Amino acid sequence: MKTGLVVEDLPAPAQWLAAVLEESFPGIRVDIASSLAEARAILEKRTPDIALIDLGLPDGSGVDLIRDISQSQPHCQCVVTTIYADDRHLFPALRSGASGYLLKDQPKERVVSALRGIASGEPPLSPVIAQRLLRVFGQDQAETASQDNPLSSREREALVLIAKGYKLPEVAEQLGVTRNTAAGFIKSIYRKLNISSRAEATLEAARMGLVSTRF
Repeated sequence: MKTGLVVEDLPAPAQWLAAVLEESFPGIRVDIASSLAEARAILEKRTPDIALIDLGLPDGSGVDLIRDISQSQPHCQCVVTTIYADDRHLFPALRSGASGYLLKDQPKERVVSALRGIASGEPPLSPVIAQRLLRVFGQDQAETASQDNPLSSREREALVLIAKGYKLPEVAEQLGVTRNTAAGFIKSIYRKLNISSRAEATLEAARMGLVSTRF
């Protein structure tokens, strides 16, 4: 028989979450704990297959319980059930080992659907949480790309010209700038890429995909 645990200190939400589990997984046995201490006492007796855990509990944070379960009973699916959708609550919970994050102010049908998705490997996430994670992931990707290629657009243009063998006057002419400005671009390129020769500049340009090594 599948077993579940609801960790929620308010009686009405606790009963609601227990009903959600029962509808999501017919025949499941559900225990309810109103504190970390009660939850840990239950965990000493049996290991649940899924735990719905609130973050704000009378004797501490649900994040601590998630971390403990993730380490001692890794097969248990820990799903945060909370009213908080901000980063201050979201990311510590996910880092502690939570496999899902659901908001309690959603319709029951949506929460049931999210939990049933576990069977097909879908992480139970409220739509607003999924959107937040996608935005953060996108920002991280952009920052990584920026770190991989720290040059400005004009510096990239200058690097291509250097890699193709253009000398300073020719770089300035192609860019439509003065020699001093072109020299400034080149100095900045060398500093940012930590290089000191045209050969290294050519290799860096090829590595960035700005030029082909066969030109």
